[in-house]
Amino acid sequence: MSVEEKVLNTNIDKDGNIAISNDVIATIAAIAAKSIDGVYGMVNSLTGGFAELLGKKNPSKGVKVTVNDRDVKIDMFVVVEYGVKIPDVAWEIQGKTKNEVEAMTGLNVTAVNVNIEGVNTVAAEPETVAEPVEEIDEEATTEE
Repeated sequence: MSVEEKVLNTNIDKDGNIAISNDVIATIAAIAAKSIDGVYGMVNSLTGGFAELLGKKNPSKGVKVTVNDRDVKIDMFVVVEYGVKIPDVAWEIQGKTKNEVEAMTGLNVTAVNVNIEGVNTVAAEPETVAEPVEEIDEEATTEE
């Protein structure tokens, strides 16, 4: 019996259902997106901003999840790094998010909508460039 069959068999229960919170799905999706090169971060939602002010961390910020039976639709709001190819990053977010959520929850991801909300343009601090200094030949300037 494969590992996948063992997981599926342990989830089958005659007397009840397994419920996965939307917050759990959103957290999985956010972690998957943040792990991709070129993603600067996720946009705070209104409630996420208030939670951070109150000292609570919201690992699922920037993700909206809609579940209908076993189908999941995910909307993501991301900020990318300046200089990346935005379509490539968006496609990678879609693929990785879909794979991670389906693998961890067993649900069917029908859509991953990626909304690029901004581009991080803050560059590293510029290096200071020293002005060239003319060397003075002391022997030539001294009068004998």
